[in-house]
Amino acid sequence: QVQLVESGGGLVQAGGSLRLSCAASGRSFSNSAMGWFRQAPEKEREFVAAISWSGGSTKYKDSVKGRFAISRDNAKKTVYLQMNSLTPEDTAVYYCAASAASYQNFEARYWGQGTQVTVSS
Repeated sequence: QVQLVESGGGLVQAGGSLRLSCAASGRSFSNSAMGWFRQAPEKEREFVAAISWSGGSTKYKDSVKGRFAISRDNAKKTVYLQMNSLTPEDTAVYYCAASAASYQNFEARYWGQGTQVTVSS
């Protein structure tokens, strides 16, 4: 069992940055690939980024490559999403997830409650 709590969302102007954090509890965190997803109003939830259990490998949605960076600190049981050069199209509720499979074939098993990110133009 893994419980996930996101934080760090907020309102930012276009071009700005935010850093999301996801604090995990449970013994399996360090063995789990982790990821970030987002859901904009009236849209499907979509994959944003994923990281392997070791932190050595990552995967990104094409539209965030070069702007977002996922990382993790297994000692702190926390995964991060650094978001730079934000645009209004990045506005969404961002969810942290723990995978039941690899970071490459992500299968979300546990979800956080989400944190709102709003980017103003």
